[in-house]
Amino acid sequence: MQILYRDEAILLCRKPAGVLSTDEPGGMPSLVRGALGDAQAEVYTVHRLDRVVGGLMLLARSREAAGELSRQIRDGEFEKEYLAVIHGDPGETGALCDLMYRDKARKMSFVTDTPGKGVLEARLRYRRLGSAGDLSLVRITLETGRTHQIRCQFAAHGWELAGERKYSTRGDPWPLALFSCALRFFHPVSGGEMSFTLPPPEAEPWSFFDRVQFE
Repeated sequence: MQILYRDEAILLCRKPAGVLSTDEPGGMPSLVRGALGDAQAEVYTVHRLDRVVGGLMLLARSREAAGELSRQIRDGEFEKEYLAVIHGDPGETGALCDLMYRDKARKMSFVTDTPGKGVLEARLRYRRLGSAGDLSLVRITLETGRTHQIRCQFAAHGWELAGERKYSTRGDPWPLALFSCALRFFHPVSGGEMSFTLPPPEAEPWSFFDRVQFE
């Protein structure tokens, strides 16, 4: 477990793809406790990443810190950015605003035109950083945090993520190209603004793009 920053209130880690965000055997809090050498350490999940998504993940080291960070998320003060490789060209910049609902039985999210029970607004902004053949590299700022939001919304608009298995039938040879690359928030104790960035792995399909484009 790679811990990038820690103090008495928070831990910032690089979550490996394939690891759960939740507090259960093999999940991020459990792995962090192992890295700290303290099986009883207080470690709380503040925001979630899909199991198949890697990158920056923040965890709290007290209930009070977790509560303050959760408030920031609710109030839109906690900013999350992602890098993704998608099929197609979405244009230089853009925004997606859709109605989404979660089908718990199928463990999938869907875009719909019809308001109703469990249907929530999903919003994000993006800018294109580069192109490689029919693939585009985009940087995404989430304005809401719906389950599978990025994967579902881009697929619904015809720009499936490279390596997608759940929302695409393309059969790409790569793992899912979605990476948590930047977090900005206020320290839950001091109140100071904090900002962290991290580049994606040096592997396909990320390697199709110049590394400077990730900045």
